[in-house]
Amino acid sequence: MPDIAAPHLVRAPTLSRAFAGTPWRRAVILAGFALVWEFYARWLDNALLFPTLGATLSALWSAVLSGELPDRTLTSLRVLMTGYALGIALAAVFTTLAALSRWGNEALGLLTSMFNPLPAIALLPVALLWFGIGTPSLIFVIVHSVLWPVSLACYGGFLAVPPTLRMAGRNLGVSGGRFVVEILVPAAFPQILSGLRIGWAFAWRTLIAAELVFGVSARSGGLGWFIYTSRAQLETASVFAGLLTVILIGLVVEELIFKTISRFTVERWGQQLS
Repeated sequence: MPDIAAPHLVRAPTLSRAFAGTPWRRAVILAGFALVWEFYARWLDNALLFPTLGATLSALWSAVLSGELPDRTLTSLRVLMTGYALGIALAAVFTTLAALSRWGNEALGLLTSMFNPLPAIALLPVALLWFGIGTPSLIFVIVHSVLWPVSLACYGGFLAVPPTLRMAGRNLGVSGGRFVVEILVPAAFPQILSGLRIGWAFAWRTLIAAELVFGVSARSGGLGWFIYTSRAQLETASVFAGLLTVILIGLVVEELIFKTISRFTVERWGQQLS
């Protein structure tokens, strides 16, 4: 005799699993954050200090419609991607040399010990002296913020590659640059991807900080300059709109780019870090 209650028994766990998924949990967290923001702003009742979420979204929408916020954002992203790409390229050169020679290993260890603790924003005055007011100064500090954490993550991943895998590559006649590209990089890709995430976060916040502190150095002005000028004009809702844009871009990059790369590489290869 068929079990009439079976569909209900199946449906309940299915719904439970659906509502227990990561997107639902994150949606609940974001909704709670939005409610706290709105209620606190209304309780404080001081738009100059802390605007409501509604006022912030209204300012965001107005800046988008006027075209100012998209232009500023694109300006920042162009500078960011240039510096980020250069930083990754230099990190690849440094870690390859470190993996292939003792001199490169010692040089990377010494340079990272010297420059990794140095805040990138602290180099901006020097960059302004060397490169003048403009985009090259911003690119310089972004490269610094990306180069060292990515190099450390990549080389740490190389060191964690099992000796048996290294010997297998050597036995197959793989050496030099091919050994790094074909053996070390795939085996160390989880650590490399983590380094790229850290480098992206460092680069993004370094750029925004540079435009905030030395906003005029951006010339045409980026997203940090938008926040800076909004603060100077006491348009607090626009300041929060700019900060919200920074957060949203960070979420989009993490969810759509890095997690997609991880899903098609690290997770598919069974290399997910615990």
